[in-house]
Amino acid sequence: MQAHEVVKDVREASRRLVRELGFMRPTLAETELSPSGVHALIEIGGSDALSPSELSKRLGLEKSSVSRLVARLVERGEVSMRVDKADGRGKVLTLTREGRATLAAIDRFANRRVSGALAKVTNPAAVRDSLAGYARALAGERQMSSVAIEAGYRPGIVGRCTTMHARYYAREHGLGAQFETNVAAEFAEFVGRLGNPANECWSAIVNGEVVGTIVMDDDDMGPDFMRLRWFVIDDGARGLGIGHKLLGAALAHADRLKRPVRLRTFRGLDSARHLYEQTGFRLIAEKPKSLWGSEVMDQLFERPAA
Repeated sequence: MQAHEVVKDVREASRRLVRELGFMRPTLAETELSPSGVHALIEIGGSDALSPSELSKRLGLEKSSVSRLVARLVERGEVSMRVDKADGRGKVLTLTREGRATLAAIDRFANRRVSGALAKVTNPAAVRDSLAGYARALAGERQMSSVAIEAGYRPGIVGRCTTMHARYYAREHGLGAQFETNVAAEFAEFVGRLGNPANECWSAIVNGEVVGTIVMDDDDMGPDFMRLRWFVIDDGARGLGIGHKLLGAALAHADRLKRPVRLRTFRGLDSARHLYEQTGFRLIAEKPKSLWGSEVMDQLFERPAA
């Protein structure tokens, strides 16, 4: 079957799903709520405390639309909104008793419909896995379309870069306070050198938030090489191709300046190494080294000038 025929068939099946599940109607799941209202109750009910901003991300709706939606749910008595104890400036959403009752009715309706349909197919697990994979792929397409790569300093970038590094390397490699403070101090020092036009940093922005960073430092390795530094993607944004976009922006900058590039890393970061080698880097040196209170296999990669 040709690719365009597969696309046509998947689109038709998707339209049928929308119609059969009731999303063309003004209300959904035998409630008086709109489809977006039903989904909002499901997301809020599945979290201990959800912020309006996070709800906006999950539903894929503009914050102004979610604000109006939440206001209607609060007015109906389905949702309560209170001050976040962890952040006095923020708000969190929870279901009221009426909201929990409505959610229970939604669950009963949905379970009945889905159970009845799955009873008519030969391999329910295959349906589950295929739909889950399709949904993940659609979500990835939506998120990638909203990714912007922006050059230059932006307020909060030092703290955001440090947080992303600290969380990932603590979880995956056991690096702690020494590593985190090193990233914060050195990145802050680099920002003070952005007056050199060869020095540059880039941020990946999704919904106004930084989800990735990369830096090209022209001062750190002497006059012969630029240094690629602080390349990191937020946990929730991995696997969406953001790393390719960030690395492409940084290497295009080096290519315009016709400069070779080096980067330091350590053994075990296999996904990053694969990406580096895809873009022309090669390993030129490797040796054991004590870094940030841990013993690692330090690696030096190099990419020639364009």
